[in-house]
Amino acid sequence: MADPADLSGLIHHPYRPPEGFDAPQPGVHKASTVYFPNVAALRARDWREKAGYTYGLHGTPTTYLLEERIAHLEGGLQCVLVPSGLSAISTTGLALLKTGDEVLIPDNAYGPNKAFADGELQRLGVQHQLYDPMDVADLARRIGAQTKLVWLEAPGSVSMEFPDLIAQIRLCRERGVRVALDNTWGAGLAFQPFDVLGDGSLGVDLSIHALTKYPSGGGDVLMGAITTRDEQLHHQIKLCHMRLGLGVGANDAELMLRSLPSISVRYVAQDQTARQVAQWLQQQPFCAQLLHPAFAGAPGHEHWQQVCRVGGHGSAGLAAGLFSIMVHERFQSSQVDAWLNDLKLFKLGYSWGGPVSLVVPYDLRDMRSDWPLHLQPGTLVRFSIGLESAQALVHDLQRSAALHLS
Repeated sequence: MADPADLSGLIHHPYRPPEGFDAPQPGVHKASTVYFPNVAALRARDWREKAGYTYGLHGTPTTYLLEERIAHLEGGLQCVLVPSGLSAISTTGLALLKTGDEVLIPDNAYGPNKAFADGELQRLGVQHQLYDPMDVADLARRIGAQTKLVWLEAPGSVSMEFPDLIAQIRLCRERGVRVALDNTWGAGLAFQPFDVLGDGSLGVDLSIHALTKYPSGGGDVLMGAITTRDEQLHHQIKLCHMRLGLGVGANDAELMLRSLPSISVRYVAQDQTARQVAQWLQQQPFCAQLLHPAFAGAPGHEHWQQVCRVGGHGSAGLAAGLFSIMVHERFQSSQVDAWLNDLKLFKLGYSWGGPVSLVVPYDLRDMRSDWPLHLQPGTLVRFSIGLESAQALVHDLQRSAALHLS
């Protein structure tokens, strides 16, 4: 009988479960400390390689598995997980830029990307310029000898313009400048960031993905990913990742792995519902402009058709569940606010890709260097469509609009 005062057996119990357990969901491995079988193994293992394990922050079987599956989704070869989409952006900048370098960012980019360049990068001596995402010539004029990174976003996540992604990437290739794409909207489903032509000849260097959105799908996990197809570039990212002490929780990785198998089903369903809601909104007198790349007349519609394989093998193309409208300038912002406040199914909140539909009003004058000529004046309202029915969402919008936008 064990000595009741000695509980070492609870820590060093000899029992080991039998191997060979297999189930739909992978196991969850959590650790800070990782055991080594001997001193030689401790000295030999390299945290930069996935041939073994060194410390929980550098990876466990659970995070390794998620990285490989995200790389597969994006069409990449390597992936690094980070705590959020913004962390993926900032880690990329810190890894690839140094004092004296310059980064170019589209004027319609995710706001915190521009804020990071204006704050932390500026203090490190890295300059930045904003370029017109709908004018390839403007991007060409701004690329100089110090330009080391160009950010792309397709489409812009608020005003939803879809740029000439093919021409932009070709230009960066010709100029020898690395190009990073915020691919959160495309999610590896609408188009392949490393193969925008479909023949393997043209793609970006880095695909940045806020896994918080469609890969999670539940609105309850914060995570990001940096995917590449170049081992040297991957190690450059990974070194910075290690020095910043970044990591993701195994339980969050578990939730992400559980959601990934259904991402395509959810993405298509939310896309289809969004188009129905957008079509109804476009017909309303308070809607001055529909900003949805799958609709004719929307800024960059022809570029969306080209990249998202519209017509190829009968494809109608994918366009996510995110779009915006410009509410006519004759309506005051207080009226728009009242319309949104009175919605029941739509919730006021940031992000997208979750089960609940979201809505947010924006004042573009606070977000853009100049008012884009292709946008009508008014108040921009962005819609993130969840998993509710289109009929229910339209009824919610119609009921509140009758009270506040008539």
